[in-house]
Amino acid sequence: MPTWLVHGFRWPRAQIRIHIILQNLDDAAPEWLMAPATVACMVKNFKDQWPETMAQLPHLQLIEQYDPDDFTVKDQPYAYVCDIVHEVKLGVDVDEIRGNGLGDEQWAAIVELRDKVAPGEKLGWFVVVNGDVERWAPPLQDDDATPEASQLGRKSQTSSVLQLDTPLTPEPERPSTSRSLKKWFGGKLRKTKRQEQSTGLLPPSTQPTYPPQGSRTIFIESQNLENTANMSRRDFLSMPAPENYVAGLGRGATGFTTRSDLGPAREGPSEEQMKEMLAKRAASLGQAAPSAYGVTEKKEEDERDDDEDRFQDPDNEVGLFSSGMNYDKDDDEADRIYQEVDEKMDKRRRARREAREQKEREEYERNNPKIQLQFADLKRALGGVSEEEWAALPEVGDMTGKAKRAREARLANARSYAVPDSVISAASKSGELDTSIPTGDADGMTTNLASIGAAQLSALTVRLDSAASAPGTQTSTTSGTATSVDPKGYMTALSKKEAMGEEVPVEDINRARVLLESAVKTNIHNGPGYVALARLEEVAGKIHTAKKVIARGCELCPRSVVVWEEAIRLNRDNLHNAKIIAANGIKQNTKAVKLWQAAIELEQTPAARKKVTRQALDHNPQSVELWKTLINDTEELDAVRLLFAKATETVPLSEELWISYARVSEPEAAQQILNKARKAIPTSWAIWIHACRLQEELGKVEMLDTIMTRAVKSLIKENAMIKREEWIAQAEICEEQGDKGTATAIIKATIGWGLDEDDERRDVWLEDARSVLNRNKPETARAILGFAVAVFPYSTTIWHAFADLEKHHGTMDTLLSVLERAVNACPTSESLWLLYAREMWQSGDPEGARKVLGRSFEALPGNEMVYTRAVDFEVDAGNYEQARSFLQVARESAATDRIFMKSAVLERQLGNYETAIDICNQGLQSWPGSWKLHAIKGQIYEQLSKLPEAHEAFNIGTRAAPKAPVLYILLSRLQVKQGAIVKARSTLDRGRQQNPKSDQILLEQVRLERRQNNISAAQQLMAGALQQCPTSGLLWAEKIMHLEGRTQRKPRALEAIKKVEKDPLLFVVVARIFWAERRLDKAATWFVKAVTLDSDFGDAWIWYYKFLLQHGTEEKLQDTLAKVALAEPKHGEIWQSVAKDPKNARKSTEEILKIAVQVAE
Repeated sequence: MPTWLVHGFRWPRAQIRIHIILQNLDDAAPEWLMAPATVACMVKNFKDQWPETMAQLPHLQLIEQYDPDDFTVKDQPYAYVCDIVHEVKLGVDVDEIRGNGLGDEQWAAIVELRDKVAPGEKLGWFVVVNGDVERWAPPLQDDDATPEASQLGRKSQTSSVLQLDTPLTPEPERPSTSRSLKKWFGGKLRKTKRQEQSTGLLPPSTQPTYPPQGSRTIFIESQNLENTANMSRRDFLSMPAPENYVAGLGRGATGFTTRSDLGPAREGPSEEQMKEMLAKRAASLGQAAPSAYGVTEKKEEDERDDDEDRFQDPDNEVGLFSSGMNYDKDDDEADRIYQEVDEKMDKRRRARREAREQKEREEYERNNPKIQLQFADLKRALGGVSEEEWAALPEVGDMTGKAKRAREARLANARSYAVPDSVISAASKSGELDTSIPTGDADGMTTNLASIGAAQLSALTVRLDSAASAPGTQTSTTSGTATSVDPKGYMTALSKKEAMGEEVPVEDINRARVLLESAVKTNIHNGPGYVALARLEEVAGKIHTAKKVIARGCELCPRSVVVWEEAIRLNRDNLHNAKIIAANGIKQNTKAVKLWQAAIELEQTPAARKKVTRQALDHNPQSVELWKTLINDTEELDAVRLLFAKATETVPLSEELWISYARVSEPEAAQQILNKARKAIPTSWAIWIHACRLQEELGKVEMLDTIMTRAVKSLIKENAMIKREEWIAQAEICEEQGDKGTATAIIKATIGWGLDEDDERRDVWLEDARSVLNRNKPETARAILGFAVAVFPYSTTIWHAFADLEKHHGTMDTLLSVLERAVNACPTSESLWLLYAREMWQSGDPEGARKVLGRSFEALPGNEMVYTRAVDFEVDAGNYEQARSFLQVARESAATDRIFMKSAVLERQLGNYETAIDICNQGLQSWPGSWKLHAIKGQIYEQLSKLPEAHEAFNIGTRAAPKAPVLYILLSRLQVKQGAIVKARSTLDRGRQQNPKSDQILLEQVRLERRQNNISAAQQLMAGALQQCPTSGLLWAEKIMHLEGRTQRKPRALEAIKKVEKDPLLFVVVARIFWAERRLDKAATWFVKAVTLDSDFGDAWIWYYKFLLQHGTEEKLQDTLAKVALAEPKHGEIWQSVAKDPKNARKSTEEILKIAVQVAE
């Protein structure tokens, strides 16, 4: 029993029959779609009708469900049209099959096919069971089918859905009860066609052979078989038999057939011969001759059937033992008894069988009525159709395949082609005689395509210029380089033009008119059709026709509100007519609030509007919109309050009316109103929020948290609690409207709703705060972070986020207050102490900053970061002696290489080079591997022009810290300055061996060759470097800007960005490329991307500021300087070279930026 998991839709049987009839599909069987011929016919029909749809459904199948044990119906009420069919053998993973999914085009195709053949049916997955795919049954015994038809076995009738490779075992026949009983008792069966063939009554050419059960059917031509047998016969066997010779007659043998015979048996003796033989044998035995083979004489027709059926069936044993055996009266009596039993059984069940057959016939006719019976009631209804309605029926389309083929044949034989103008001109001049000399002027027969393109471009330019100058559009200039058109305003302007009938193609209007006229004629009661046709006529400029169309729609569709609304709109130019139309529409639709609103809009005075509104409320007292209209038209405050009281009494479930009522009332009355509203609508959260806002307006801020806590409890009790995200959105709305206390109360009461203690609540709240800040709602973010620090008081991450919020959106006092709370909660946090001290220093309170650092010394004794920050503060303040003292204490109590480096740098900045060298030597005694101390020592010697000492310091540093690429680079540059190019290459090669993946050393090697104008060697080195470090932005930037031509820079930049996804240096390179091409908008975009990606990368700020100096505005320059000062960048090749120069030691970030812009090339 096959079982399939299919994806598709059900196709009702009635729609299948209608489709086959309408499409004139003669080869399709509507009752069984799985037949091969039907499948081929239906798929071909689908492909002919919808080729584009069927192109996406190459594996479309038609599946039937069937229960062979159900004899009440012959088919099911629907079949399945499937694009995915999976046969279930033993078991199947349904999720895996469904998880494969469908492509968008295949899904759209099956949906479109469903809408065409079975609209409204469900599209999804089904399990289909079919108990008999072939639905094969053996032929009836009384059937007069041809022998060729009887030769068709089950294998020839196998469905196209399942092709079985194993032999099929034929099902046993199911004879009737009476015939089976007769056969069991040895009775005689009625002759069948197979028995006629076996006895030779049919011609040999029409007699089939039957193989044993379970084997495959093999047909052998009888002529070939006979020829094969003749080859082995002897000569006398081929001679004709003597006259009246009957083989085996003397010994009483008779002819019969078996299942193993390949051909029919010989014809047996005739009746007269058998009687004569039996009589002779009885006489020889001294017995009486039996009458008619031992059976009582019956009617002549029974005897004739008896003689013909005798020896036909090999299972029929009647008469086999009548010759050569004693056949006495007891046997004759037994045959008569069996015959009487069979007749009695047949009579007893005849009435029941006939009643069952009649019931089955009636049931079948009821489930499968004929087409004429299905439409009988509709035909009777046609008697009431008038002649005008008959005349108004539209012409039917040609839906038959025969007419379609005929039409295609006519079109194929009547093809026409457009002849070019040049051919017509040449034919007209073929017979002319012209003696003039042709000039070089054009003959007017050639089309200038360039002029057409130029005209189209000019028209587009005019439309864009007019759109840009229209009052609804906005233009903005970026750096004076480009003008952009507001797309929303431009599209709105075009929509208005089309609505007014401008530039609408006449062909489109005509086609739409034909379609809409056909729609309203086909369905005269379709209101939207009249509306669409009227609007089309309005667009075409035919206002009078549009009014006639909509008037016709009002007449035929009096219950359609949209039709009446459109009629009122089209007649607004004549208020009198519009009011009459509105009155007629309201009479037909008294509950239509939209019609009442349209009628109110037609009134010109407030008194008339109120009058119509009251009439509308008499018919629609539950309409909130009508109550709002009446209240808005009322000017007296007392009258408004009375109307609100009546409205809330009539519509007690309207939140909007209750809240509006509270807003126009006095505070005390508003509280009572909100209490009534809360009781009327206990599931409303908006009423609680408004109550909280009312208390804030009254100055009772301490009540806000209490009200929101009660609100949450009440809503949870009523199972009406909304999501946490929705509460945050409501808090943002309150903040936007000025109720910041309410926003904070909402966050405190609801920010933890739906979050368990096991969830990552800290990360969730931080993300919520970032999202709210992105929407520019700092008060809500402040409430979220305030609640978060209350729950996680020891989280430095939350305190930093809180401090950053106050720094950007708060005041200095609030920032310092938050930092004070932070260091008290987290006294061991180094970053919080340093942030607190820095912000205190920047606030203009150096004494307060020193006190903060003093407190940090107590909380973090011996912390080098605290000492270095204290030194920075004293240096910025110019207290160098105090800074020296701090560093001296630090070298004694918290001696680290960084402390020694800071000390040496300070002495270097102050010009005490010998002291700086001594400090470096002291530090190198404790930390010989500190590459920064080696670098500072060498740079001091180089600054003093002591190149040999500098060379020795750098060389010692490379051996003490071989993994520091900077030392190799400094040494190589010093050697180049000395003119030792070969030694510089050797130094970089040695550094490359120690640091094979260092892009800094690889870049320095390339630059060394490029500075020596050895471009080919530089390119080779760059190729090897990119193989070692394919994701290095430094190497790609050098290659693009210095080793590629201008035409190849953009492709190389695209390749680099694909390999290095997010590198600010590459973004700067792309921006510089667009800058060089004068594509300033794109250059500015990429510069912004670079500084946004990494605000700590100083080189991006340098190039961006340099770009703005040439193409930006003063406002943009000031804004960029402020952002740079806030970001305080620390990295970047150009930035570090300028910032770490001792000459720029005490310069601000803005000053360093301006100096670096002069250095950048």
